Amino acid sequence: MTESIDVLLLMGSDSDWEVMAEASRILQQFSIAHETRVTSAHRTPERTVTLIRKAEAKGSKVIIAGAGAAAHLAGVVAAHTTLPVIGVPLNATSLQGMDALLATVQMPAGIPVATMSIGKAGAANAALFAIQIMALSDEKLADTLRQYRRQMVEKVEAKDERLQQKREQR
Repeated sequence: MTESIDVLLLMGSDSDWEVMAEASRILQQFSIAHETRVTSAHRTPERTVTLIRKAEAKGSKVIIAGAGAAAHLAGVVAAHTTLPVIGVPLNATSLQGMDALLATVQMPAGIPVATMSIGKAGAANAALFAIQIMALSDEKLADTLRQYRRQMVEKVEAKDERLQQKREQR
């Protein structure tokens, strides 16, 4: 029997790990089973398709694909699966990620890719968006996500309280 994974996390190069680790960290925080792999849409297309098929067989619900330059990993992945695909553009060229953003967001009608922002914020949001998708059919996960959001509110309120105290001390 194959090990079940909920999210397949792909990246075009091991150098992308510094950014994509943020997605993995959040998935771990929510106890989401995931697999992280390096594959190239253009240099290893057969490997990419094989990883997609294996993820489908393992019960994956979402695929997150991060790539830089105009490499179109998320689009190639989306062309080979009906699973939701979330693209994370990475800053890998002198264009500071804009090439990756445009390659990811400009999908033809019929093959959607949810596109996040460039870099670590995009990787974090990709993981959270994957969790939101899965929470639609998992009430326990939905509750955990609501608690995560409440904790964010509490952190902001605590920061505001500290700021107000500093201002009063002047």
